[in-house]
Amino acid sequence: MKYVDEYRSAGIAHALSGEIAALVRLGETVRIMEICGGHTHTIYRHGLEDLLPAEVELVHGPGCPVCVIPMGRVDDAIAIAEQPGVTLATFGDMMRVPGGRGSLLEAKARGADVRMVYSPLDALALARNEPGRHVVFFAIGFETTAPATAVTLLRARTEAVANFAVFCNHVTIEPPLRAILETPGLLVDGFIGPGHVSTVIGTDAYRFIPDQYGRPIVVSAFEPVDLLQSVAMLLRQRREGRCEVENQYTRVVRREGNPRALAAIDETMELRESFEWRGLGSLKRSALRLRPAFAAWDAEALYELPGARIEDPKACRCGEVLTGQIKPWECGVFGTACTPERPLGTCMVSSEGACAAYYAYGRLRRPQEPVVA
Repeated sequence: MKYVDEYRSAGIAHALSGEIAALVRLGETVRIMEICGGHTHTIYRHGLEDLLPAEVELVHGPGCPVCVIPMGRVDDAIAIAEQPGVTLATFGDMMRVPGGRGSLLEAKARGADVRMVYSPLDALALARNEPGRHVVFFAIGFETTAPATAVTLLRARTEAVANFAVFCNHVTIEPPLRAILETPGLLVDGFIGPGHVSTVIGTDAYRFIPDQYGRPIVVSAFEPVDLLQSVAMLLRQRREGRCEVENQYTRVVRREGNPRALAAIDETMELRESFEWRGLGSLKRSALRLRPAFAAWDAEALYELPGARIEDPKACRCGEVLTGQIKPWECGVFGTACTPERPLGTCMVSSEGACAAYYAYGRLRRPQEPVVA
């Protein structure tokens, strides 16, 4: 296939739906976790759940980078933004994520200089254009976005841009997956692997899932046909008694990933000893920080930060949504006290959040049981 409309073909989608139905046994339940929030939005935007037999249940995972940032790190970013002479630059989603002291958007309303950018290079350009300000980029994301931050740091060093820094909150995909796989009583039979992360780290990075935990994984692209094909590949593994890493996204993802991107990350960043995750708590060696050689561009070395650990609002169950324990409509405030206009948690804020997907595409209530005559 060559064009995007082929990956949205109704005919191909219905053929795959029939293939999936033939690969399950009547009455069994197969629970598949899509790790990436981008996959979640494709599923509900295109109604893919309605093309799956009742035996296949989709579960949502922790693959949304905005969703996993804890409230304390948002407060740290607000503290930086409120420093005299500082401009904090970040992606649009992060401006609305609630912290203990409100969101960055609210801090902006109070007078802080907070600006939306589309890339870290935009933040570096701000620093060049406004030498009287100190521009700090609030960096988030899995290994997908870490290379862009790394390249920006290398450029800042080469150009000796002294009024630029990075507040690094990049996280890595393996530790949260291990945490989920080690959850007692886990009911997940297979994984749909994140496509964007995999373009950087490759498919070999997931070998531990079948080898150590006995679950298959298929790395998937993001169009409807891609996801249906990935579900079929997982079910075929199950039917044939296989447990492997498979790559559906062969048009982009390679086994070894992107060596140049990985080298840029390794040159500029190193693993933290631990990092707090929303819904998963503190995970060892699960996030990145800047190497000492880049201390001159490290916001955590330049500013004193509160570093507080803040509990999520009691009514918000984002953590359980992120770990696949509940569906969004099982949270008591979903769609009522928590909406995109007034979010209580990150899952309703992010463009990849599961709650935002359910809300945007009308999945506001528990599915109704079929009426029996």
